[in-house]
Amino acid sequence: MIRTKIAAALGAAALAGLGIAATATPASAAWSDCSSGALCAYLGDNGSGDPGEVFGDNSNLEQYNKFNNAESVYNNGNSCDVRIYDETGYSGNSWVLERGRAVYNLDTWYNGDFADDLASNRWIC
Repeated sequence: MIRTKIAAALGAAALAGLGIAATATPASAAWSDCSSGALCAYLGDNGSGDPGEVFGDNSNLEQYNKFNNAESVYNNGNSCDVRIYDETGYSGNSWVLERGRAVYNLDTWYNGDFADDLASNRWIC
């Protein structure tokens, strides 16, 4: 009985140790984690982290944390490009992000106009 408890405790400690080792490095989601047909925003550069997804036109993406604080973005649209804007209501600076294309670091892209923020989007088909 005591041996069983010791073995169980050692096994749990070993698994916990493996879990800590496995999660010590931040997980990096691949662009492929973005659902088909979606515009995806990530809180980390290079598509790292879980994507926030939208599928239609949005006049206010700032209501979604992952778009309001985006560091990278990916267009996984099925057949359309997407125009992204740095202000709500489809205004301000805009850029057409072609289908299948990604921006790896919004802080340094397009003169920094989209740094940490995608405010609205409109699909172009």
